[in-house]
Amino acid sequence: MSLQRRFFLYFVAFSVVLTVAGGFGAWWVTYRALDLELDEKLRWVAGAAAEVGFDPGGLALLSPGDEDTRGYQVYLERLRSLQRYVSAAWLFQRDPLGDNHQVIVATAGPDSLPIGRQLRFLGAYADELTRAWVTGESTTPLFEVDGRLFKYGFVRVRNSDVMMAVLIPAGYTEALDRLRRSVVFGSVLAALLAALLAGLLARNVTRPLDRLSRAALRIQRGRTDEPVVGTTRDDELGQLSRAMDRMRLGIENRDRQLRLMLAQVAHEIRNPLGGMELLASVASQTDDRAEQHRLLKRIREEVKALNDIIDEFLSFARPMEPKILSHDVRGPIRAAAEIVAAEVSGTDGEVVVALPDHPLMAWADPEHVKQVVLNLARNGAQAGTHVWITGQPQEDDVLVSVRDDGPGVDPELRERIFDPFVTDKEQGAGLGLAIVLRLVEANGGRLDVDHGGSTLGKGAEFRVYFEGSETMPLAESPA
Repeated sequence: MSLQRRFFLYFVAFSVVLTVAGGFGAWWVTYRALDLELDEKLRWVAGAAAEVGFDPGGLALLSPGDEDTRGYQVYLERLRSLQRYVSAAWLFQRDPLGDNHQVIVATAGPDSLPIGRQLRFLGAYADELTRAWVTGESTTPLFEVDGRLFKYGFVRVRNSDVMMAVLIPAGYTEALDRLRRSVVFGSVLAALLAALLAGLLARNVTRPLDRLSRAALRIQRGRTDEPVVGTTRDDELGQLSRAMDRMRLGIENRDRQLRLMLAQVAHEIRNPLGGMELLASVASQTDDRAEQHRLLKRIREEVKALNDIIDEFLSFARPMEPKILSHDVRGPIRAAAEIVAAEVSGTDGEVVVALPDHPLMAWADPEHVKQVVLNLARNGAQAGTHVWITGQPQEDDVLVSVRDDGPGVDPELRERIFDPFVTDKEQGAGLGLAIVLRLVEANGGRLDVDHGGSTLGKGAEFRVYFEGSETMPLAESPA
C-alpha cells in the first residue's frame, strides 16, 4: 500500500474513531446522568406522597369489600392525583403467609385491582423489593413496553408494612435518540471532512516525497547535473531537499575528482613507464657494463618516482579515520622535520625547528600531525631553500606554522591550491595540499595560509590550528 493511501486511511480512521468514541462517550455519560436523575425523581415523588398523603394505619384497616367506603375513596383520589407526575401508582402490603404482595389501592381503580388482589408483576423485581423493604426505597432497571421505556420506583410508607410503587416513563430517551443520531451524523461528516483534509495533506506530503524519490533515482543513475527541487521550503521536506541537493553536489564533486584522478593517474604513470621502457630498450642493446649500470639506476629512480605517485594517490583516496588523543605534538613535528632535513641534506636546503621547552598538548592523531607537517615542509623545501617550523599555544589552540623562503603561491592558483590535482610543479600529482586539508579537517582543526609574494625571499606560510588540551603527558617530551 502506498504512503498516500496509508496516510489517508490512518487519518480518516483516527478521525472517525475519535468522533465516534467521543460522541458515544458523551451519550453514555448523559444517559447515566439522566437515569440517575430519573431515580431521584421517582424517590422524590413517591416519598413525598407516602409521607404526607397516606396513613399506614388507615390503609392497614382496609379489607376486601371496603372499596365503596369513604376512606378507600379518599386514598384512591390521592393516589390518582399523582398521575400528573407518574403513569401509574399502587399501595400494597406483603402477604403474611408468603412473598406475594396484595394491593390495597391502585390508580387503576377497584374494578381492575380490588383490595387483596395479588400484584404478580412485582415478582420480576424481587431483589429491588427486598432492598426497598430493608432500606426504605429502591428503583428498577429500565424496561420497554410498546416501544417506550419505563421504570418502577418503590418507597416504604413511613417504615410500615405498606409499600408504594410508582411507574414513570423515561422521557429522556427521545433526547438520547436525537443525541445518538447527531453522533452518527457527526461521525459521517467528520469522516468526509477527514477524507478531504487527509487527501490534501497526503498530496502535500507525498508529492514532494515522490519528487525526491525521482531525484534520488536520477542521482543513482549518474544524472547529477539537475538540481533537487523543493529546497526553498521552510519545513522538514525542505530540509530533506536541501540535504539531498548537498549530497548531489558532493557526489558530483567526487565524480569530478575521480575522473580527474583517473586522468592524472594515467598521465603520471604513463610518463615514468615510457621512460622506463626507453631505458630498458637502450640497456638491452648495449654491451657496456657501466652504461647498463647507469641505465638500471635510472630505471630504479623511475620506479621509485612511480611508487611515490601511487602512494600519493592512495593517501588521497584512503578514508580519513583519525585516532584523536591528547598528546604532545612536538614529537610528531620533530619526526617530520628530521625526514625533510635528511631529504635536503647535501643541498643548500635547511630545516629550522623552533619549539617551546614546555609540552604542546593538543587533541589530534599523532600520525596525522606528522603527515601534515611532513607534506607542508616538503612543499616548502621544494619551493625555496629554507623551511622554518614553529609551534606555540594560541588561546585555546595549538598553532603549528610552516614557512619557506620561496616565491610564494602563484596568484592564479591562490583560490585553488587546496583542490586536488592543482600544482605549479613539473612533477607530482598535485595532491599534497589537498591531503593536508583533509587531514586537518578530519582532526577538527583549521588551516590558514599567507600566500606571500611573487618574488624570491617572501615565501608562503601555512598555519595549522589544532584543539588544545590541558591534559599533561606522564613524561614530558625532551625539549
